[in-house]
Amino acid sequence: MIYRWFESLIDIFREASDRTPPTGVLRFYAYYLGQVWKIFAAALAVGLAVALIEVALFDFLGRVVDMAQKTPAAAFFPTHWRTLCWMGFVVVVLRPVAIGVHDLLVNQTLAPGMTNMVRWQNHRYVLKQSLSFFQNDFAGRIANRIMQTAPALRESAVQVVDALWYVSVYAGTSIYLFARADLWLALPLVLWIVGYVAMLAFFVPRVKERSWHASEARSKLMGRIVDGYSNVMTLKLFAHTHHEEAYAREAMREQTGKVREQNRMITSMDVAITSLNGLLIAGTSALALWLWVRGTVTTGQVALAVGLVIRINNMSGWIMWVVNGIFDNVGTVQDGITTISRERTVVDRPGAPPLRVDRGEVRFEDIHFHYGKAGGVIGGLDLVVRPGEKIGVVGPSGAGKSTLVNVMLRLYDLEGGQIRIDGQDIAGVAQESLRSQIGVVTQDTSLLHRSIRDNLLYGRPEASEAEMLEAVRKARADEFIPGLSDGEGRTGFDAHAGERGVKLSGGQRQRIAIARVLLKDAPILVLDEATSALDSEAEAAIQESLETLMQGKTVIAIAHRLSTIARMDRLVVMEKGAIVETGTHAELIARGGLYARLWAHQTGGFVGVD
Repeated sequence: MIYRWFESLIDIFREASDRTPPTGVLRFYAYYLGQVWKIFAAALAVGLAVALIEVALFDFLGRVVDMAQKTPAAAFFPTHWRTLCWMGFVVVVLRPVAIGVHDLLVNQTLAPGMTNMVRWQNHRYVLKQSLSFFQNDFAGRIANRIMQTAPALRESAVQVVDALWYVSVYAGTSIYLFARADLWLALPLVLWIVGYVAMLAFFVPRVKERSWHASEARSKLMGRIVDGYSNVMTLKLFAHTHHEEAYAREAMREQTGKVREQNRMITSMDVAITSLNGLLIAGTSALALWLWVRGTVTTGQVALAVGLVIRINNMSGWIMWVVNGIFDNVGTVQDGITTISRERTVVDRPGAPPLRVDRGEVRFEDIHFHYGKAGGVIGGLDLVVRPGEKIGVVGPSGAGKSTLVNVMLRLYDLEGGQIRIDGQDIAGVAQESLRSQIGVVTQDTSLLHRSIRDNLLYGRPEASEAEMLEAVRKARADEFIPGLSDGEGRTGFDAHAGERGVKLSGGQRQRIAIARVLLKDAPILVLDEATSALDSEAEAAIQESLETLMQGKTVIAIAHRLSTIARMDRLVVMEKGAIVETGTHAELIARGGLYARLWAHQTGGFVGVD
């Protein structure tokens, strides 16, 4: 029961701001720790109690020695029983309770709760990044940073809380206890503190910098390894195992070098602090014995001093490793910030309304887009797709056909001009609502590594089983789905598709994608090489389904196989980001321009260009 109560103190999925996380390390920490500040305040208070109790144990040791010296054995318990009972209560009850509460706060509340709260918020933020964000990085490295940043942030924060009290309480109370016995006894400890702080000031920034570089190298290595695994088919087809090994070896060599640099600094710090600790133990012990010989301090005070400096020696080693751990984790957090705290490049305007589609008219008005370059993709294009009209977009590779679709879906923001759907500028409506009104079947169909049913229902999660089965039948996917199986014995609709759908053939993936869009039933339809993965027989088999899918919708179809779009209401021919021809198939053939040349050069279902 008590475990559940502590585990419930942090709501992992709590409502949080969707703003960009801070880019500064301290502000990044404050952003997340501020959400659980009460828990950290409690951990800080309990940590203080634990540190005070630990120091009190050494004070008890000195007092027991002095009481034993000054009191006859027969009178020892009758005289000191109250003091001994209090000491026993602190050791047997207070200390376990304080340590137990501290462990509950750290292990039951912060470790799972805060860690996954940070992961969840970072995942939600990164998931809404633009398409270019993911195209410009390794998926494995992004995921690695999301997963590692959260525990590193939590662990370093907890370590700071623990180390703060142990350092301040041990140092402060030790000086007080030594000075109470004899002022000179505190001198070695004061000098040690000065030397210890100086060493930390020298080593810590260097450890921090090397930890950051080591974490960056680790993320790079992870990204390269995952990239190889994700593209293992390409690796095998080109027999590039050795090439892939060399690619990973370079990153591993770099990561090993960075870790070695980090560990050199850690070893140097370890040796320096161990030497300083030896001087503290020897100096304090010698001084305490000299003062005892002179009769200035008692035997109990000598025992207190020697025991306490040995404890401080052990604690300083622990603090050194804690400091290393803190800055190793801070380096990981800094590495994560470079990915997590990036501004989104495609964002909704404040209060953006949902898109309303009544007719399905699409207007491209003097649009410009060059992927951030000076030019070369689309410049000054105008196009009107009337409600319910079905147009085919054709042209050589690199003409800007897919880019036209990408900016209509607002996967990228235009650099000039406007795109309007039923009179609404798509830059002013909510992205989710825009894409919910457009069904897309792409050339490179990618399925989620989930069940076939989950992939189909991605089109419309609330669809009934009957509606799903009808979409599957129309896409002619019912011919192969019942026979699917995976490595865990799941079959049919429960079989998993594999990462990106690798367990299915290209044609099978395409049919599932078509069924998914059939289920979505959006008023605007985009077919980007929708039948490219199908053989002629399979294409003919689902052509009727595509005709059904297009009924009553505004359709923009891109194809290299011109026969697949020749029956469209109108064909738009693009070259170098501009529209060079428009008309029906017959009109364009009669005109003898680019479309006619593409048609004449077509062999084997593909476009050949002089």
